Amino acid sequence: MLPLRLLRRAGRATLALGLAAGLLLGAAHTPASALDDAQRKEFESVIRDYLVNNPEVIQEAIMVLQQRQAAAAAKQRETAVAELKPRIYDTTRGVVVGNPQGDVTLVEFFDYNCGYCKRALGDMVDLIKGDPKLKVILKEFPVLGPGSVEAARVAVAVRLTAPDKYFDFHKKLLGERGQANKDKAIEAAVAAGVDKAALEKALDNPEVNATLQDDLQLAEALGIDGTPSYVLGDQVVVGAVGHDQLKDAIASVRKCGKTQC
Repeated sequence: MLPLRLLRRAGRATLALGLAAGLLLGAAHTPASALDDAQRKEFESVIRDYLVNNPEVIQEAIMVLQQRQAAAAAKQRETAVAELKPRIYDTTRGVVVGNPQGDVTLVEFFDYNCGYCKRALGDMVDLIKGDPKLKVILKEFPVLGPGSVEAARVAVAVRLTAPDKYFDFHKKLLGERGQANKDKAIEAAVAAGVDKAALEKALDNPEVNATLQDDLQLAEALGIDGTPSYVLGDQVVVGAVGHDQLKDAIASVRKCGKTQC
C-alpha cells in the first residue's frame, strides 16, 4: 500500500489532471468556433503551475511507474520459469557443482568479465560449502564483449574435455584480475590440470557454439539482461544480491518451493 503522503499528492495530481481532462472534454463538445487560443493557454498554464509548484509529484509518479514495471517484469519472468523448467534445469549443456542430487537447485548465469560475478564467486563457494544439499548449475552468459565470448568458449571446451576440472578452472579464471579472454582462459584451464592440446582441439567442436547459443536464448527467454542472474524456485533473481539473501531464498525454496514463503 502506498504511503498516505504519496496518496495525498497523487490525489492532488489526479485532481489537476481531472480538471484538465474536464476542460478537454468540454472543449470537445464545444463548437469549433468557440475554441480559442486563450482557453488552450489557460489549460496549459494550470497544469504547468501545478507541476512547477509540486515537482515532487513527478518524481513520485516515476517511482510508482518503476515499481509497477519491476513487478510486471518479475511476473513475466516467473511465468517464463514455469514454462522453461525443462531447459533451465537440463544439465546436458550446463555444469553441475555442489551436490548433483541436491534437493534445491540454484542456476547461475555469469560472465567471466563481470565484476559483480567475481564478487559473487565467494558467495557461491560458501553456499556450496555450507549447504551439502545444494545443487548448482552454471551457465555461460558472455555479454560483455569479445573477450567474454572467447573465455566462455574455452569454458565449454573444458567441460567437454575435463568436466571434473571445470569448477577449479571456473574459480581460477573468475577470481583473476583483469579482462578474461581466450589466452587467459586457456592459461587458467592448464593451471587447473586440463590438457592443453585436448582443450584446443575441443574448441573446434560444434557443441561449443551450440552450448553458448542455447544459454543465450534461454537467458533472453527468461528476461535476463545482466550478470550475475540466478534462477531459484519460481523466480529469476537479478544481480549480486549477496550470500545471506541467497541463503534465505534457498531455505524458503526448501520449505515451500518459492523464494518467499
